Amino acid sequence: MAKKTLPGFDIQLKELEQLVANMEKGDLSLEDALKQYEDGIALVRACEKQLAEAEQKVQILSRQGNEETLTDFDESR
Repeated sequence: MAKKTLPGFDIQLKELEQLVANMEKGDLSLEDALKQYEDGIALVRACEKQLAEAEQKVQILSRQGNEETLTDFDESR
């Protein structure tokens, strides 16, 4: 099964910022506001996952110090 690729972190963050701006205007119906809130939560979780993966990669590289070989990144963590 092909892995679904998500937009980059910066794109997702901009989408989240736009959702927040739209919701702050206060002119959305309850249904639209709820849908945008759900979309926002999904974007927050995706961004948090990408940040955690980046942090894990940095930790792996930092721990290895001067070693010439790199350990494969484990996305399941």
